[in-house]
Amino acid sequence: MAPTILRVEGYGKQFQLHEQRKRIPSSHNVHFTVRAGELTALIGPTGAGKSSVLKGVYRTYLPSAGRILYRDARGHELDLALASEHQILELRRREIGFVTQFLHCLPRQATLDVVAQPLFTLGVARPEARRRAAELLSAMHLPERLWSISPAMFSGGERQRVNLARGFIAKPRLLLLDEPTASLDPITAECVIDLITGLKAEGAALLAIFHHPETIRRLADQVIELALPPVVEECLEDAA
Repeated sequence: MAPTILRVEGYGKQFQLHEQRKRIPSSHNVHFTVRAGELTALIGPTGAGKSSVLKGVYRTYLPSAGRILYRDARGHELDLALASEHQILELRRREIGFVTQFLHCLPRQATLDVVAQPLFTLGVARPEARRRAAELLSAMHLPERLWSISPAMFSGGERQRVNLARGFIAKPRLLLLDEPTASLDPITAECVIDLITGLKAEGAALLAIFHHPETIRRLADQVIELALPPVVEECLEDAA
C-alpha cells in the first residue's frame, strides 16, 4: 500500500460573524487520508465545505476542530493546524502546492516568469526554469505570443491555464486542486487530465475538488463525499 501523506481527522470549520452574533458552519467532522501516487476527490453539495477543507490543509484557514496531519519528505509528521508560520511557508515552498480558481500574481509580470516563479524560489537557474515553464505553457495550448504579456490581460480560461502550469511546474509532494478543469475547453481539459495522471505516476499525492463525474471516474482513487454541516442556531454571547 502506498504511504500516507495526509490524514485529516475530524476537521471542522466555522466562521464567526461577531457583529451579527452568529456562527456560520462550513466543514463538519471530515475524515480522510491521501496517499502517495493517488488522487482523493472531494464531492458534495454547495455549502458542504469542500473549499474550506483545501484551505485548511493549505493553512489559509485555521480549523475550528480536528487535526490535519502531514508527513513531510523526511518522514516527520506534523499537525498543520499547529505548525509555525515558518514551517507552513517552507512546506508551501518545497512540498505543498495549491491551484485555486483564481490566479494571483504581480502586475506586469510576464506569463513565462509567473509560471517559472516556483522554480526560481527553489534556486533553479532562470534559463532552465523558463524552459520548463515554456514546455508547460505549450502543453496547455497557450500561444507563445502571450508568454511575454502579463496574465492580467487574459481571459478567464487563459488565466486558468497559467494557474495550472504554475501549480504543476515544481511537482509538489501534495497538490491541492480546486476545480482545475473549470473554464477550460475540452482539449485543454484533456491535457490537464494527462498532466495529473503523470503526477500520480511520479508519486505525487493529490486532493481535488471536481464536479464532472466522468473526470472523477478517470482520475480519483477514492471519493470523499461531504455532507452539509448541521445548522448552528445559537448566537454568540454578548461581550461582558
